[in-house]
Amino acid sequence: MKFNQSIKIVGAGVMLSLLIVSCQKSFLDVPVQGQATTATDPNLAVNLVTGVYNSLLNGSAFGGEGDIHGISFVAATNIISDDGDKGSTDSDQQGIKDLDNFATTPTNTFVAALWNGYYNGIARANQALTALSTASLDATTKAQLMGEVRFIRGYYYFNLVRFFGKVPKVLRVPKDAQDANTDPAFQTRAPVDTIYNVIMQDLQYAFENLPLKAKASAGHITKGTAESMLAKVYLYRKNWQQVLTLTQDVINSGQYTLVPDYSIIWRQAGDNNSEAIFEVKTGQFNNSDFGVDGYAVWQGPRVGGKGGWTDLGFGFNNPTVNLVNAYEPGDKRKAATIIAIDNSGKYVGTTLFDGFRIPSSDSVQNLYYNYKAYHSENRNVESFSGNRDRKQKNLHLLRYADVLLMNAEAANELGQTGVAIANLNRIRTRAGLAATTATSQADVRNAIWKERRVELAMEHDRFFDLVRTGRAAQVMQAAGKNFVAGKNELLPVPSLQIALSGGKLDQNNGY
Repeated sequence: MKFNQSIKIVGAGVMLSLLIVSCQKSFLDVPVQGQATTATDPNLAVNLVTGVYNSLLNGSAFGGEGDIHGISFVAATNIISDDGDKGSTDSDQQGIKDLDNFATTPTNTFVAALWNGYYNGIARANQALTALSTASLDATTKAQLMGEVRFIRGYYYFNLVRFFGKVPKVLRVPKDAQDANTDPAFQTRAPVDTIYNVIMQDLQYAFENLPLKAKASAGHITKGTAESMLAKVYLYRKNWQQVLTLTQDVINSGQYTLVPDYSIIWRQAGDNNSEAIFEVKTGQFNNSDFGVDGYAVWQGPRVGGKGGWTDLGFGFNNPTVNLVNAYEPGDKRKAATIIAIDNSGKYVGTTLFDGFRIPSSDSVQNLYYNYKAYHSENRNVESFSGNRDRKQKNLHLLRYADVLLMNAEAANELGQTGVAIANLNRIRTRAGLAATTATSQADVRNAIWKERRVELAMEHDRFFDLVRTGRAAQVMQAAGKNFVAGKNELLPVPSLQIALSGGKLDQNNGY
């Protein structure tokens, strides 16, 4: 199956048309010969870097360039966990329901969209790195641009290895279709340790070649971004000393502080705040909204029952009762994370921070919604040009609170429980809570895990955290989900990709 596809890479003041060829038995993008090069177009390399950044906005679950941070990502991180329910109506989007109930098969559309999205993003990164290698740029600029691209590629592989385990190691642009179809690296899955080595090398390069946040433009990858993500990778490898060293360096850098008001972080007023470490920046293009495809609308409160109001979206990814009950009394984070629909019978409704009133439960499909995904349609409060599918909702993927909790977890595992408690309490103090009562290493470990849940709720970490700490089966089964240990820690490799590889890609256990 061969076809040509013309795509647009859009950036600030830049629109670059590329012709991409998809070839039989390969999921890779193969560049057409004779197109512009860094020799004929000095701006090509920089434009390609813009394209790599723009790939962070991809969220197409049905064709296109695939899903990186859209509903497939939301489903495979939040909805799949004990923090999220599928939501909407029972019959709406069976593929998401299957992910929620661990009934996923290799033909699942949303899983396929993730694979396609991340490898399309990696293809963009590889094309940019190839162009940069011959670009007429000074050494410092070239190294910085390569660092930004290698960070994004490393991040993409980090998600791939957490989603699928073994995955193909694709670090170069194939010369042509024959190259793509004959090099085993493109069509076989590399061991998990090999992929982690790729991730760590990319992030280490980024860390060594990027500026501090104070010297970088808003929204750009920085030294602190790379160092924090590298610490997170080591967290998954249980290299506690590296986690402690890297996070302590970020803490000591003086580049980041906790935002005093937790609720502001996910509002537009909180974009690129002092806590932001890795944030997908959104904005406008051609006088229209230009954000993560579908992120806000898929999770927006949905009309139901008596109706009578203009709803905000499709109603997916609803916080669970289990999550609602996980917050301690007085925890300020609860109201900033969960939109609770009025179910009192008094019909007072629920008023959001921008003044928008959601009716009571007789007119709303579900009882809870994700406040962190909400973006106002009141243009006097937050930027909105009318495109719900592309709302200007920045996606906060890594922030300083996570660094403090990683530092606490590593310190505790290394026997420095006092250090762990101090950082844990910094998080709790902002939340309006008293200091932890945990003192032993085991109790502090559990306290940190619990704090990670409520601090980072609906931020795409919960399921990965459960898997890395070995609690997934116990927690998922207790939540009533059909989780099978030794299988459901990973998603299935899409059957189409196995077919396109001629059977060279193997399947994960149990699928």
